[in-house]
Amino acid sequence: MSSTATAPNPIAVWKPRHNPWLIALTVTLATFMEVLDTSIANVALPHMAGTLGASQEEATWVLTSYLVSSAIVLPISGWLSNRFGRKRFYMTCVALFTVCSLLCGIAQTLPMLIIARILQGAGGGGLAPSEQAILADTFPVEKRGQAFAVYGMAVVVAPAIGPTLGGWITDNFSWHWIFFINLPVGLLSLYLSNRMVEDPPHMKVRMKESQKEKVDFFGLGLVAMGVGFLEFTLDKGQEKDWFGSQMIVTCAVLAVVTLIVFVLWEWNHSHPIVDLKLLKNRNFGTAVFLQLVLGMVLFGSTVLIPQYLQVLLGYTAERAGMVLSPAGFMMMFMMAVAGRMLGKFDPRLMVALGYMATAAGIYNLTRLDLNTAFGTVTLWRMIQVIGLPFVFIPISTLNYVGVPASKTNQISSLSNFARNLGGSMGTALLTTFISRSAQVHQVALAANVIPGSVPYRQYMDNIISRLTAQGVSAATASQMALGQAYQDMLRQSSMLSYKNAFFILSVIILCLVPLPFVMRLPEKNAKPDPEAMGH
Repeated sequence: MSSTATAPNPIAVWKPRHNPWLIALTVTLATFMEVLDTSIANVALPHMAGTLGASQEEATWVLTSYLVSSAIVLPISGWLSNRFGRKRFYMTCVALFTVCSLLCGIAQTLPMLIIARILQGAGGGGLAPSEQAILADTFPVEKRGQAFAVYGMAVVVAPAIGPTLGGWITDNFSWHWIFFINLPVGLLSLYLSNRMVEDPPHMKVRMKESQKEKVDFFGLGLVAMGVGFLEFTLDKGQEKDWFGSQMIVTCAVLAVVTLIVFVLWEWNHSHPIVDLKLLKNRNFGTAVFLQLVLGMVLFGSTVLIPQYLQVLLGYTAERAGMVLSPAGFMMMFMMAVAGRMLGKFDPRLMVALGYMATAAGIYNLTRLDLNTAFGTVTLWRMIQVIGLPFVFIPISTLNYVGVPASKTNQISSLSNFARNLGGSMGTALLTTFISRSAQVHQVALAANVIPGSVPYRQYMDNIISRLTAQGVSAATASQMALGQAYQDMLRQSSMLSYKNAFFILSVIILCLVPLPFVMRLPEKNAKPDPEAMGH
């Protein structure tokens, strides 16, 4: 202890040369670009299909290819950062994403666009883990909450404005411009990253050690195959009728077998690609599970609400995006509040209260019906997201408690992978649940359609009299009334299935309220452990 006091280890006292907040804004810029691009592309799919002469189903490969590629890179990004240096890896990802955005914009055929999106996904997948690890190393423990709040703002604002911006660009220019707008942002990010971002000494030590280690090519192949097949299964399962499709069954079996072999192989490997033993750390293991569920809620509800508005209330993609946008700005404001509160309150209590608020907000969405006004949905969505920053920021901070600084890259890549995997799982499971649940409600509602019943007769008479008043013949009006009754029944059964989905989500989140208290608190004014940081 005395030797450490007289000769402080340079690794332990390292501070970045530039202002940490400038570094935070620099890395947040690339996050904003990547998340915005993902949400913008969703809106422009029909336009891409029309221009490239592809069917709507073929065009969805533009999204799937990106998701699969990004998901493969996420869990191995920590190893890549250690192997090649975090700054070098991060700038390579930004450059790859930017160059591939140009290739996406100039693509003239669907295969060319899909290849460009695969490469773009590889770049995009490495950005978030690198950025979070950079923030964790740049800021001391007591300031990390505020740093993650700045990062979180980009994560939530980009998808909020993405659909509206994407709709406007596509309608007024062409879908090519949704990729071209990344070029100036990417170039600025590269310039600033080169000037601002630096690898701390412990990263340089770790890189030298990593370069001496043999590459675990078998583990690398297993994670790429396993995650690729899993992401494909989740993304295409509902579209292909899940296990009614031989292709989905094959991919699901391959994903499960490959990932089991991968876990066993990596657990016993001396230099693993993904350090799964970190999950034994109580804080990190709990945080990964909470990130998984956070992804399910965040991505799942972000998909369900616009879907509900477009399918059942007849909103355009742009108008549905306008419902989500104010909630994004609400989250941005609450991120700042949560970031400032983190040092003053027990972060575990903040997470628990955040989950309670989120559960209440999602349960409130069960009040949606077929006549809910635009302003009401917008307000309810804003209420729904108020608690999420109180979950995201403390978890992102508690992630790193009790973990040596040399492992920050692995921590960031695994926690981001968990959140993205949760998003894919949540979207797939909720979409399937709504489809199946709607069929059950349809059967139940159809059982109440009895031709002799008074309410049914009154309902039909009202439609027939309205149509005959417009000059439609009695026979035609009767046929049209039947069609109208069937359409109303479909809409009502679909509405009930969405209500059920929101109810189930709220119950799942409520069950998580006690879990944060499993985690340990960071020690106040804890001094870094030079040995842990160096090795």
